[in-house]
Amino acid sequence: MTVRPVRLFGDPVLRTPCLEVTDFDRQLRRLVKDLTQTLRDQQGAGLSAPQIGVGLRIFVFDVDGVRGHLINPVLGFPDDEEEDGPEGCLSFPGMYYDVKRRLNTVATGVDADGRPLRVVGDHQLARCLQHETDHLDGVLFIDRMDGPTRKLALREIRQTDWGGGPVPEIRVSPHRMHGVIR
Repeated sequence: MTVRPVRLFGDPVLRTPCLEVTDFDRQLRRLVKDLTQTLRDQQGAGLSAPQIGVGLRIFVFDVDGVRGHLINPVLGFPDDEEEDGPEGCLSFPGMYYDVKRRLNTVATGVDADGRPLRVVGDHQLARCLQHETDHLDGVLFIDRMDGPTRKLALREIRQTDWGGGPVPEIRVSPHRMHGVIR
């Protein structure tokens, strides 16, 4: 297992939609281990493959004792309940902002051996599943913020030692999360 460097906001790989995983081989299992080790090292809740520079639809998570990985995830929502809550991202080190997310989420996909998986989450786990799936679509949590919060976040990012470059475009996920996307 290898701890890999986490890509930061502004890196184009974070804005590139990922490819579906089709090869379930030793290399993929190694990627899962590297993602897991990097997540542990960073002490985060979730980490997606593009955050370490790999454009594949895979992420790992560790939320409230629920740990695992999900490949080629698809999100479902059993209801319309939403909640605002603090959210951070390893690609935005040390930054936390309120983001509205669906309260309950069902994520389906497969494991590293191609076996079907289903992860049901609420609150923090639901937030993590949505956040990491967004990464796989090239969508960042800053894209989910309301206008005033996004403006504050961008101002604070410009003041960091890692965020001084031009502000990348804001994206909208192809997955319906809440309300009408305009």
